[in-house]
Formats: sequence, structure tokens, C-alpha cells
Amino acid sequence: MTIENIQEAAETAVTEYILAQESKDQLRFLTCGSVDDGKSTLIGRLLYDTKLIFEDQLAALERDSRKHGTVGEDIDLALLVDGLEAEREQGITIDVAYRFFATEKRKFIVADTPGHEQYTRNMATGASTADLAVLLVDARNGLMVQTRRHAFIASLLGIRHVVLAINKIDLVGYSQERFEEIRKEFEVFANGFDFETLQAIPMSARYGDNVTGRSDKMDWYSGPTLLEHLETVQVGEHVLEAPFRFPVQWVNRPNLDFRGYSGTVASGQVSVGDELVVAGPAKQSRVKSIIGASGEVSSARAGEAVTISLEDEIDISRGDLLTSTAHRPDVADQFAAHVIWMSDEPLLPGRPYLLKIGTRTVTATVSEIKHKINVNTFEHVAGKTLALNEIAFCNFSLSSAVPFDPYEANHTTGSFILIDRMSNSTVGAGMVWFALRRASNIHWQALDVDKNARSEKLGQKPAVLWFTGLSGSGKSTIASIVEKKLHVDGRHTYTLDGDNVRHGLNKDLGFTDADRVENIRRVGEVAKLFADAGMITLVSFISPFRSERQMARDLLEDGEFIEVFVDTPIEECRKRDPKGLYAKADRGEIKNFTGIDSPYEAPENPELHIRNVGREPEEVAEEIVEYLRKRGFLNSFSADGGGI
Repeated sequence: MTIENIQEAAETAVTEYILAQESKDQLRFLTCGSVDDGKSTLIGRLLYDTKLIFEDQLAALERDSRKHGTVGEDIDLALLVDGLEAEREQGITIDVAYRFFATEKRKFIVADTPGHEQYTRNMATGASTADLAVLLVDARNGLMVQTRRHAFIASLLGIRHVVLAINKIDLVGYSQERFEEIRKEFEVFANGFDFETLQAIPMSARYGDNVTGRSDKMDWYSGPTLLEHLETVQVGEHVLEAPFRFPVQWVNRPNLDFRGYSGTVASGQVSVGDELVVAGPAKQSRVKSIIGASGEVSSARAGEAVTISLEDEIDISRGDLLTSTAHRPDVADQFAAHVIWMSDEPLLPGRPYLLKIGTRTVTATVSEIKHKINVNTFEHVAGKTLALNEIAFCNFSLSSAVPFDPYEANHTTGSFILIDRMSNSTVGAGMVWFALRRASNIHWQALDVDKNARSEKLGQKPAVLWFTGLSGSGKSTIASIVEKKLHVDGRHTYTLDGDNVRHGLNKDLGFTDADRVENIRRVGEVAKLFADAGMITLVSFISPFRSERQMARDLLEDGEFIEVFVDTPIEECRKRDPKGLYAKADRGEIKNFTGIDSPYEAPENPELHIRNVGREPEEVAEEIVEYLRKRGFLNSFSADGGGI
């Protein structure tokens, strides 16, 4: 055989191997459970036994086992997965580690998730994309609190296939009685979780018993090994049978003759000639062509990334959802959802977050926390805020209507993340349960007299002067002088003062972070109404959080919100202490006092930064009035009292 023939044969073999790998279906699963139940060791065993460790990796593993290992002279397979140095030193898994392996029958992506309670959010992250959960239990300890917590979260996130891996069975003498005891206890516990399959397997991840090969030490067990079950369990059929959903990721316009919509099919199937509709606007068309990775195809199915072109030129953009005409999703700006909170900063009802659902991002607030869920007892408990790793059922209000399906019907179009608008960090994950229809019969009433007409009659441009600063900074004093000057000048004004508003509109609110958010939300809405009336409104509130000041700014048109930061050091505020509040806070008589035991987030780019030490309030007020005059908020008056 010539060299050319050998090369040709090698290339053919490689090509055939690649095609064979591509034709295999894929299972995504996670390992979860309590600390030290053997999750990382189990994954290491799967990688080791399926011959997916290179010689240099094995040599490094032997060295690391001597340095960090916990199994004496044996190779510590957990170190194949515990990649973080902190994990190796502590012997725990902190982050979510993903590993890939394959057998003759199937490809696998496995997520090794943390067992410690403080890393519950990491477990939820791994579970969010999994088809199956391998829930490990130490045969010596049985079901732990974290075992139950992870089982509940897996159920909440829609995982319908569970393996109860009763590990370390060697440490209880390969006892069938202990295995049956744990299995029966878990089946009773998980009775209401709607798992489609629940396979209990006795195993020893350290020695490989019933992991990839059958154990000769447990002839009483006749079920499958873990690998056999992973290779044969049927998952994903419901995604293909579900109605067609296609979130548009990108509008593909390479030239004037082609316009396509690119994305990944979230569920169902689509073929050339099918009728589709854009959810929401309800614009219909037929599929003209479907382009896959290797060119035009006649159809596409869930999980495939394609570009779809339509017969008609209709307005479609990123964030839109193409769906089947026969089975359309809900479209609403309010819904109820379960939320897993993932931030050290608490979730506060009324605070605006960015909500990303599919490829669309909108502003959203939690309008009400219906109940929190005690993940240890599954009881529903009352709560006004959500802390790290807590789970709650909440009502959401969105800035605009979005299309979605209930999470139990479609994980892709029924799930969302919450993003902090200031830090751009992901702070929560949610699962939509149902739409709220309570306001569907209410529409915005068009009025003949609008803001422009009112402000022209008043001879001024509407504005909201938002005075923020610590208690005692002088903001109310300055705001009062500014209003007097504007009043003498014939301007139409109103002042919303923090103390005064709490005697009426906000008298039901306290001073917790959640109440402060609601306090500002209400005042922001009132200020918006005054601006719509053409008024110049002066708002004097501590308003300690940047996010809520941004929320008030977003309610108004560009240029109408003027942030006035009255910057007075807290030491000076303490000296002034006009109402004796700092003294009371120091004595513990006032809780959640800004600057003492509640934070103040100073503005980063205010329109007016007033450093209010060594200056007279009259001087500062004149500076603010001059700012309004130079920027055209104070027009000249005509003879009949209107603006020119």
C-alpha cells in the first residue's frame, strides 16, 4: 500500500469517526447532593473508565493525589474535576465544573455542582440546562438537608429524570437493607415532584462498583449500572413534540436580495412552506427557505441553529419570537414566576431590574412577593425581600409585553434571568408559571391637551429637580429657597419633601431597604405626573440607592430629570443634626438610618454637584436657578401670561 493510500485511508477513517460522533444524540446531566457524597469522584470515575484521560493527565493526577488527595495511596479521581486550587485545598467543589465524554451509544455533558448550602445558586445554574440529575447520597448518612434541597430545585427547574446514586455502599458492607431503606425514604419524599423516571443505583464511585461495570459484590442488585442507564434513558422527546418556537438572535442581511432570521430552534420542528407568526404583533408569513450549517435544508428541529427566510417582507428584529400559527405563546406585561435569587444584595420589590427572556431584554420589577419557599420544609412563608439562595413565588410587572410559555411547557421560552442595571451582574433566575390578566382591559387614554401644550401655556419647560444627599446635608433648605425664587419669577412649581410625603402618600412605609425602594417608586410616579402637567417639581429625598434614582430618571423624558447632589460630609451633617436624628441613631433608637447602619450610594454623574460646606444656601439656590435659565427651562413671558 502506498503512502498516498495510507493517508487516504486515514483521512477516510477520521471523517467516518467525526460523522459517527455527530450522529450521536447528547445527554446533559448534573451531579448534585450534599457535601462529600462523592460527586466529583463519580465523574472522575466515569472519565477514567471510559478511557478519556491522557497519559500526561494521569501522571499529573497521580502527583496531585499525593499532594491533595484524600484516599491514601490511591488515585483521587475527584481531582480530575475539582479544578480550582481552593477546591483542591479544601476538598470541596465551589464552582460548576463541566466535563465532556462519550461512549459508543451517546455523548455526554456533565456538570459537577457544589454541595455546600452557600453555593446553592451554582447548583441551580448547572441544573438549568440539564436533562437528568444524578443525586448522590452517602450510604452512611442517608438523605441530608442538602439532598432534599437539591431534589426540590431539580424538580422546580423542570428536570424529569433522576438517578438516586446511593454511593459509598462499600462503607456499609454493600448492604441491601441500607440501600432499600434510603431508596424507599427518597421515593416517599419525592412523591410530589413529578419525576418521570427515578432509578436508584447502589454504587461505590471510588472502586467503580455499578458505575460503568456491574459489581460482583452486590449480586442482589439486578438493575442497570449508572452508565447503562445514562446511555439508554429517553429524554428530550417533549421538546420535539412541543409547538415551534424560534427566538430571533440576529437579522441576517448580507445583501439586498436576502433577509433571514438566525437563531436556535427552541422547541418543535419547522419545514419549508410552514406558516409562522411573530408573537405579539401577529404578523404572518410562510417559510421560504431554511439554511443550516451545511447549506439549505428542508426542515429543522429543536436544538438546531439555522437561518429562516420568509416569503413576505415583514418587520422582524432581534428579540422577536417566531412561532407556529396554531399554537401561539402568551403575550403579556405581567406574569407570576418562581425566582431563585443569586446575589448578595437582596431582591427588593419595586426596584427595576433588566429581565432577559429568550433574546429579548426589558425592564421589570417584582410587584409583589407572594410567598417564599422554605427549601428545607417546602413551607410557604411570608417575606418582603429575597436574600442569597432564597426561592420565592412573585408577581412581575414588565415595561412592555413579551411572549412566553409556562416553564413546565417550554423551558427555553418560559425561563428568564434578572440583571442588575447598575453592575450588569446576573442576580436571579426565574421560571414563568402563568400570565396575569388583571389589567388586560385597561388602556392608555389619549388626551387632547398634552404636556407640550401645558408647558407652553405656563411659559416653562417641565423639569424634576431631584435633590439627594444625607440627612442634614441641607437639601430641603436649598430646595425651599429655589422654589421661592422660581415662585417670585412667576413659575409654576411644587415641592415633594421626604418628610412631608410620609405623612400621607407614604405613611404606610417604614425605613427598611424594601420600603425605601417603594417610597421612591411612588414619589417618582407622582413627579412624572407633575412633569406631565408642565410643572417644575422639586423632590427632596435622601433616596440613598442609585438604582432607584435611575428608576425615577427613566420615568421621565430625556433632559427632564436633573439630579442635584447636595454633597455634605457625614461629619458636617452630624454637627448640624437639625432634627437630632444622628444622636438617636447613635443611641440605637432609630434603625436603618442612612449613613449609620444603612448605606448611601452617592451619585456618580449628577447634573449638579453641590459641595455644601462653607457656602450660603442662598448662593447655592441662585446657582441652581441659573442652571435652569441657561438650559431653557425658564422661558420669557408674553403679555397674556403664556410663554413666548
